[in-house]
Amino acid sequence: MNEALEQVILRRDTWRGRSGHFGGLPHSANSDAHSGGLETGYRALDAALLQGGWPEATAVEVLSDSSGMGAMGLFLPAMERLSAQGRWQAFIAPPWTPYAPLLAARGIDTQQVLLVHPRSREDLLWSIEQALRSSTCSAVFSWLGNSQYRYSELRKLQLAAADSDTLCVLFRSQQAAAESSPVGLRLQMREYRKVHILKQRGGQQQVDVNLSPSDELPHQPQLWELPAWPATVAGSSAMSAG
Repeated sequence: MNEALEQVILRRDTWRGRSGHFGGLPHSANSDAHSGGLETGYRALDAALLQGGWPEATAVEVLSDSSGMGAMGLFLPAMERLSAQGRWQAFIAPPWTPYAPLLAARGIDTQQVLLVHPRSREDLLWSIEQALRSSTCSAVFSWLGNSQYRYSELRKLQLAAADSDTLCVLFRSQQAAAESSPVGLRLQMREYRKVHILKQRGGQQQVDVNLSPSDELPHQPQLWELPAWPATVAGSSAMSAG
């Protein structure tokens, strides 16, 4: 059991409660009020996703060749929107610590970012599940590495995500594409500015989505620019902007 995560969850001043649609975030004028999805920040990707954005009530798997930190940039716009909730955004077992000034430059409150470094495989899975079930996190990003996981292990995480209003993202290696997964959405990052939808429950599958540079914020760090520090430098703590 990860004691640091448990202490955060049990704090009296930690936000609790659910209101659906990722904690009741308002939809933009361009979104479908009945979609339930959280806008990705990329119009072509929103159009390809069934819920008009990151899906509610399911985990999202992202498969990439590297440690997943480059693919992490895909979620910067969503992280900015979720910062408005004032809840934690948990990074569980990140291979590197994201560069705090970059997140701050994108409007993400780094005081809400919680870094958790589990000591074992069991601790990793427990931390992900508890973060999802606690209702204290608006987003849970976790790195499962190159390890193989039983379908039953992933199903526990999927069930926890389905019962939460939290954006749940599992970063895995490309090799995991050959394995069955219970999650509702699986993406592959295989080419520059291109996302492959490997699986989408009820929606398009086996299609490529090109991410337009016009969707990126001018004069701000972009999707493929995510500097990092070694995780051993920061330790298990909330990340500050300094």
